[in-house]
Amino acid sequence: MSRKSRQQVVTISGDLGSGKSTVARMLARKLGWQYYSTGMAQRQIATELGLSTIELNQKALSDKSIDARIDAVFKNPPWGDEPCVVDSRLAFHFLPKSFKVCLTVNPTVAAQRILHDEVRTGERKYKTLKQAEAACKERRKLEIERFMKNYGINIEDPNNFDFIIDTSDLSPLKIRNLILKAIS
Repeated sequence: MSRKSRQQVVTISGDLGSGKSTVARMLARKLGWQYYSTGMAQRQIATELGLSTIELNQKALSDKSIDARIDAVFKNPPWGDEPCVVDSRLAFHFLPKSFKVCLTVNPTVAAQRILHDEVRTGERKYKTLKQAEAACKERRKLEIERFMKNYGINIEDPNNFDFIIDTSDLSPLKIRNLILKAIS
């Protein structure tokens, strides 16, 4: 393992629909490491509150208790000292010694993936590609604003990451293998 990955935490951040969760789960399984996703926590909170993820992001702009609930895991990580792959937009910030990966994707490709994702919970189902694209754009805008306002972090700054991959034309297996190569 390289110097960068000795801490045995890989954080995967990135665009909506870039494959973060799929790739993070595959990577954790391949490495035999634990997996944690703040996206799952966010979708659970949205469901509990009867909100879509976009509505939750809007609410989180003025209600800091939402981010506090999501971020609490980083104060006392459930994985302890065990190796872990963390799927979270802000994990690079909360786990600065991790190997920080960012997945990017063409917005139309992202919307197509989200439109056809049958597993995604806590989000409204979209009937058209145009609806999915608009929702992705709105959610991304809200997250950029929220993370800058609440944390002073520009999640689009490439300097936050050790490794950036455009996933638009890559399979999850190829992405996982690129990350494995980068951390070895």
